[in-house]
Amino acid sequence: MNTNAVFGSLFNTRNWWKFLSLVLLVYVSCTQPALAQEKERMLRTLTVNGRAMETIPTTVSQVSLGVEVQGKTAQEVQQEAARRSSAVVALLKSRNVEKLQTTGITLNPVYSYDNKVQRITGYAASNVVSFRIPTDRAGTLLDEAVKAGATQISGISFVASDEAIALARQQALKEATLDAQQQAQAVFSALGFHPLEVVNIQVDGASSPPPPPRPVLRAEYGKMAAQDASTPIVGAQQQVEATVTLQISY
Repeated sequence: MNTNAVFGSLFNTRNWWKFLSLVLLVYVSCTQPALAQEKERMLRTLTVNGRAMETIPTTVSQVSLGVEVQGKTAQEVQQEAARRSSAVVALLKSRNVEKLQTTGITLNPVYSYDNKVQRITGYAASNVVSFRIPTDRAGTLLDEAVKAGATQISGISFVASDEAIALARQQALKEATLDAQQQAQAVFSALGFHPLEVVNIQVDGASSPPPPPRPVLRAEYGKMAAQDASTPIVGAQQQVEATVTLQISY
């Protein structure tokens, strides 16, 4: 047998490409698992959520008060409510309250029932305004408002100043980030892994829900107007919360 002829037939052009394809296939089959493992290792991440809460004092009172008048005719009660409300608003403006706004105006008939028969016996009108004032001035101002014509205090709630909330937000975000980092370090240390880098950061923000409003107060305006001492108003505390999510590769 002609050895050269056999060798030549084995490695003619067609067989050469088949042989090369086989070599490439074996190479890819061997390297793909290693590449997949490397890719998987590079994509391994730990996700941690850090939380923090800051407590700050409330120094601002959100007050809602108004005038309520009853009388025989709609025109009568509306005019009287307008007169008293104007006096109250003028007082509030002179005391430089913030965010003063009208929150309600009503005029309704007053009914009586006699032998199951409904009759209009008069009308009731009310004007309600809301405003903000430093809590340490709220008690005195409420007494002055009652003397000026206010007949109802619908409610009062307490909030921190905008500046205090902004500073608390920044501090809460910092502490939430540190909390997430400490959690990640504890996990990596326990498992024997080494963190590589932070690949994603999500800030859920810092919320500052105001404290719940105090129970509705009804001003006993005859007594309050005669008092010399101001009504005591005591604020509360407000919490500012933040959440930071870190995704760390290892």
